[in-house]
Parts: sequence; C-alpha cells; structure tokens
Amino acid sequence: MIPLTLEKIATIVGGKAYGDKTQVITSAPVFDSRAAVNGSLFLALVGDNSDGHDFVSDAKAHGAAGFLTTKEVKGDGVVVSDVLLAVRTLAAYVRKELPNLTVIGITGSSGKTTTKDLLASILSSRASCVSTKASFNNELGAPITLLECDADTKFCILEMGARHQGDIAALCEMAQPHVGVVLRVGTAHLGEFGSVEKIAQTKGELIESLNPDAIAVLGTYDPHTKAMKSLHAGRTIYFGEGSEDDVRAADIEMREARPHFDLVTPAGRDAVGMRLIGAHQISNALAAAAVCTALEIPIEVIASGLSTADLASKWRMQINDVEDLLIINDSYNANPESMNAALDSMLLFAQERGGASWAFLGQMHELGTESNALRASVAAHAHKLGIDHLVSIGTRAFAEGIPAQSSTTLHYCEDIPQALSLVSHFAQGDVVLVKASRSEHFETLSQGIEDLWKEIRIKELSGEDKK
Repeated sequence: MIPLTLEKIATIVGGKAYGDKTQVITSAPVFDSRAAVNGSLFLALVGDNSDGHDFVSDAKAHGAAGFLTTKEVKGDGVVVSDVLLAVRTLAAYVRKELPNLTVIGITGSSGKTTTKDLLASILSSRASCVSTKASFNNELGAPITLLECDADTKFCILEMGARHQGDIAALCEMAQPHVGVVLRVGTAHLGEFGSVEKIAQTKGELIESLNPDAIAVLGTYDPHTKAMKSLHAGRTIYFGEGSEDDVRAADIEMREARPHFDLVTPAGRDAVGMRLIGAHQISNALAAAAVCTALEIPIEVIASGLSTADLASKWRMQINDVEDLLIINDSYNANPESMNAALDSMLLFAQERGGASWAFLGQMHELGTESNALRASVAAHAHKLGIDHLVSIGTRAFAEGIPAQSSTTLHYCEDIPQALSLVSHFAQGDVVLVKASRSEHFETLSQGIEDLWKEIRIKELSGEDKK
C-alpha cells in the first residue's frame, strides 16, 4: 500500500481522524486482528456474530498502526459511517495514484481462481504482481487486494464475483481495469439471479464498464459471453478452441489427465504441457494466454508459464496417491459445470490405472428452483461416462439422473461419517473424487478417506485383516 497518514485517509474517505492523526499506514487493510502487521489499517467490521471494535486492541498488539471504525475507540483511527464503503473509496483513490499500474479484472461462472493463478504465475515472472488471495473476490476482497499495490507494483489481478446485479459494475468503477475477462456464463449462483440471462447481464457489467482504450477478453464457450463484444467499443480478443478464435488450443492431447496442446496466438504457435489436472484447464489457460497476448507478453514466455504453473489455491483438483489409491480433492467449490469436468478427469485416471472410479459428491448450493434437475444432470453425466460408483452425500437429487439399468452404482449417505464407511470397499488402483460446495467442508472427507485407507493398508500388510 502507498503510505498514507490517518489524517489523509480521513480526508479521502470523508471521515474524522482521532488519536494521533500523523500515524502512517504502510500495509494493506486487514479485518482479522490476527493478520495485522506493522503499519496495518485494521477494519472494524460489524457482522452477525462479531463486532470488529472488540478486537482493536488485539490488532494493535499485532502491529496495526490505525483503525477504521464507526465509533471512536481507544487508540488512533478514522471514524466513518460505513467501513466497507470507506475501504472502496480508499482503494479508488490509491488506484488513481498509481498511473503505471495495469489492472486486470476477471469474472465468470467458473474458472476465475485458476485463471487468476495461472496469469499471476506468468506475470510475476515479468514484474511485481498482486493478485486476489484464494477467491477473495467480493466487495471487501477486491478493494483490499487493490490496496496491497504500491508504486513498485506493475500488475494487479482482481477476481470479480457477484451476488447481485450491479456488484461488478461497482468494483469496476473502483478498479478501472485495463483488461476485462469474462470466462463463461454458467449456472453457478442461478438461485441468486433467477436465470442464466441475468447472470450474463451481471458478468457483462465488467465489459460494459471498460474504457474504449481497454481490452475485452472473451471466451467462446457459450453464446452469452461471446455476445458481450457488443458492450465494448474497443478491442476484443476471443479465446477458445475454434479455428476463428484469436487465442486457441490446437492438437489437444490428454496425458495422465493433464492437457497438452499447441497454443496459437496472432504471434505464432508454441507447445504447452500443463501440470494441472483436467481438460477444463485448457479454457483457463487460454484465458490467461489471451490476457498476456493483450499485454504483449511474448508467446514463448506464455507457453513456458502455462507449462510450469502449479495452483496456488488449496483443494482444487489436488492429487494425492496414497498406498496405490488415487484421491482427487476438489472440495473448494462446486457447480454443475465443474462437477462434470471433475468427473471427466477422474475417468481418465481410472482408465489409466485400471481401477474402479468412486465419485463422492455433495451439495451444490445457490442453484435455485432448478437445483434438483441440475444435480440429476451431473449424475446423468456420471452414468454416461460409466463411473463405477456415485456416492451421494446429504442429498438424494443425484438419484434422478441414474437410470435403473445403469452400470453406475448409486450409494446414498446421510453425512460424511457414513460416507467414510465405504472406504473398506476400496481396492488398490481405485480412483476417488471428492467434490461439493465449499460450505460442505469436504476437505475433511478427503482427509478421512486418506487416513482410513492408510489404516486398512497397514492392517493388510501386517496380516491383521486375516486374523
């Protein structure tokens, strides 16, 4: 963050400084007192279950130099009527004070975090780069990420999520992106918006907010995203797998479930061999490549970066080979499109290893009135692929997608402990997928499967299972 006194911050956000107004803030704001460091600005946010004002002393003990509050507290700070609005106003100011900063905004129904990670990996090799941590992409996460930038920062990559129409437009007004990326429009958050058309309208706010000299980067995987070209008066770069796309993948092969392809851009053609799992990673890679193309990064740098990048975010297609049982932990989040992509990847591993495929699937939230039908569609995809076992946890809606004579065996479990009882049916060479919405905490299921399988193998090797 650029250094600012509390008095200056008060002027920027329309607040009132108290205590020592000359205290200088040098680090980005934090809302968790434990995360404060020397020079931090602590945000005293008031939530349903906690009040940040109760933690200002702890924040100070961790190094916070000042507080942003809605009432005066003991210490040094700025009092405002709305902390969240003040942070966004402060971020907008800092954005204008950094004219050499290139801001990239990314939105879409799926793939935002992976695309951000891939792009950050490439751009960080060229210059100082700040990017959204995990998927902290809301009205608080985006301004805090922007406030991490200083005079040395060249690139800032912002994930832009939305719960309501207008959310992305507000973030763009603050961030003023040079490049706006829409990956695809799908069914994630269908319950929030009510229709795919409204989701498309909300994602399109990013493109509609771009200045004429900015660049729009659009995926061609659905008609809604491709049509967003009409919202922007400036340059548009399309990415996809069609021969007419500006940035595309050619000669695609899957090796050990990892994509290999030739990256084709207006600058030429270069080979990419990704470390990431799944064919769905190709579109994320192409999106990152399209942004780099817009920023005039050499194609050989792009291809090398895509080939060497590892995911920075936890629980996204993490592969763990435990005593010849392959566990795919993809428990970070879930929607119908990402569920289907994960099933595709699991099948590739199962075919290569020769074992049975086990898909442990849980709730997908925020799908609205179509939720049961969308869950059934995922099960239908599993049936079509020939997945051996579909373990439905906490919902019976998957059952509607499995025909009576299916080769896919459906198991219903009330909760994670019941699901873990199936580990005893595993065999060496099997492949297990664990996936659900983040709030289901399926990372505990993945860890439980690993621990139980280790116990089973130890007993087998010691001969205890034969006693």
